[in-house]
Amino acid sequence: MLETPAGPPGGTPAPERAHVTIRGLSKRFNNVVIYDKFDFDIPRGTLISVFGPNGCGKSTLINMIAGLIPVDEGEILFDGKKLSEIKFGYVFQNYREALFPWLRAIDNIEYPLKVMQVPNVERRARSEKLIANLGVKIDLKRYPYEMSGGQQQLVSIMRALIVEPEILFLDEPFSALDYEMTLFMREQLQRVFQETGTTTVLVSHDLEEAVYLADRVLLLSRHPALVADYVRYDDARPRTDATLSEPEFIRVKAHCLDVFQREVRKG
Repeated sequence: MLETPAGPPGGTPAPERAHVTIRGLSKRFNNVVIYDKFDFDIPRGTLISVFGPNGCGKSTLINMIAGLIPVDEGEILFDGKKLSEIKFGYVFQNYREALFPWLRAIDNIEYPLKVMQVPNVERRARSEKLIANLGVKIDLKRYPYEMSGGQQQLVSIMRALIVEPEILFLDEPFSALDYEMTLFMREQLQRVFQETGTTTVLVSHDLEEAVYLADRVLLLSRHPALVADYVRYDDARPRTDATLSEPEFIRVKAHCLDVFQREVRKG
């Protein structure tokens, strides 16, 4: 069930302002229909987790929204604009292949600005501002191969943020990290979201993570993918280890698990 935030007492629910509008989205790989006239709105300034059965089209969805793979039919607009008219950031799952190994971390971060032909002085000023805002303490003069996996993925996120994106996509960004680094990166992503308020779409294969980080959890059915449920989670940020034992977190996670298992059984 799609939910909207409550409006004034005694009034009707206040509609959320859509940042991304998806209408009639269709995608097929060979003879497999992944999406068939799929409709969805992504609210501005929210962090949405996308979760569902294996192969349901989670990564395909954000890849189509980000223009990395073509749609067969349908329209995707960003406040009424096309993708080519906005700035967005994308963080890939495989951080080892996402960074240029011959560039220092700071040069990797600034690389999108270089491509945009932003002058050197402005590039450095913007990177220093981002580093300060996020409270980053690692040595960014090192090369990626001299850094831990979590540090490399943090550099990837900073590179995505340096362009001041209107929307940030993350495709299972922590799945290749060990548990210690995963906890560290969850904390960093929360910091990023709180600092910037950037509309963020996170694909996750970990239900606890999907709920823990999200304002909304988009639960997809098996393909052709439909919205199995769209669940809001309004616990205050920053969320901590204590969040995992809060009654509301437990309730939302249990509900999402029920929906997920229902969809899996359909297969």
